[in-house]
Amino acid sequence: MGLLKKFELALLLPLLALVPGGAHAASYVDVLDLPSAPSALSVRSPLVGITRAGERLVSVGQRGHILYSDDAGKQWTQASVPLSSDLSAVYFPSATQGWAVGNDGVVLHSSDAGVTWRKQLDGHQIGDLLIKHYTALAIAEPGNEQWPLLVAEGQRLAAEGADKPLLDVWFANDRLGYVVGVFNLILRTEDGGRSWTPFQDRTDNPQGFHLNAIASTGDALYIAGEQGLVLKWDETAQRFAAIHTPYQGSFFGVIGKPGEVIVYGLRGNVLRSSDGGAHWSPLSSGLQVSITAAVVNPQGQYELFTQAGHALLSQADSPRLRLLAQQDIAPVAGATLAANGSLVVVGSRGAQALAGE
Repeated sequence: MGLLKKFELALLLPLLALVPGGAHAASYVDVLDLPSAPSALSVRSPLVGITRAGERLVSVGQRGHILYSDDAGKQWTQASVPLSSDLSAVYFPSATQGWAVGNDGVVLHSSDAGVTWRKQLDGHQIGDLLIKHYTALAIAEPGNEQWPLLVAEGQRLAAEGADKPLLDVWFANDRLGYVVGVFNLILRTEDGGRSWTPFQDRTDNPQGFHLNAIASTGDALYIAGEQGLVLKWDETAQRFAAIHTPYQGSFFGVIGKPGEVIVYGLRGNVLRSSDGGAHWSPLSSGLQVSITAAVVNPQGQYELFTQAGHALLSQADSPRLRLLAQQDIAPVAGATLAANGSLVVVGSRGAQALAGE
């Protein structure tokens, strides 16, 4: 709890003692046990992630809000969510099966296209997962110095409680998927989230940088993170291998198509590779603000969005991104295409359907 919150609570408690039932009213309820409250203003509250579930749109945001739309983002319905943790990302590998992640190590699952959700995992469990997994490996390989270090990391996480933000989620299908987060936190499931395996030992990230985003380009799976970190799944080695990039600032997202990948992040930096990450070329945005979301439009171009509400468009093989005519766009945190090809973004003012270029 922050210092300001502690100060406010210290002032409030003596007043509550004077009110009948006040002490009971002030009893603490963990956000992991508090269902997300229905709100008519939820569509205008901060939203962070958005994706497609078949022809439906699903978006997630603060206080456990999850919304879905069946008309390309014109009208939204609030889903039933069993907790109030802030959510950061959502992904559906099929029309019905989807996962959302967020603060407090939360992993939520929906099997009805986002209408209802149930918790599969939270931060209270993650430390114990690491302890159990890496203790077993330490017993099997007593000479491997890596395992005791990872057991100790699990013990630290367990002692810290639930505070373990997960930042992104990706699933190949209804069974195989990954969640990623702060300080190299990464878990993999092969049974649709019923069980999770720690993957810290399967990433080339010795400094424990944050893992901000995970996405597939159709022929490769990438993770983007802090300080120029880009990882690519190596099927032969069964690990996420580091790829050198010429930028040492944070990347917030990764997107692409077969044969091409781009990463984007701080201060308008965008890099493109057409050879699986062996070489990178900058795409000049002409901006110094962070790029926070991107989509591939129906024409195969990249549309990118900033935390200040700018919209940028890639131009064939040009090294420059074109700044689009300014629309009335709030800061953008996520973007996707609706089933009809229209663009929908989410951010500090909720969801917004945009006219095409």
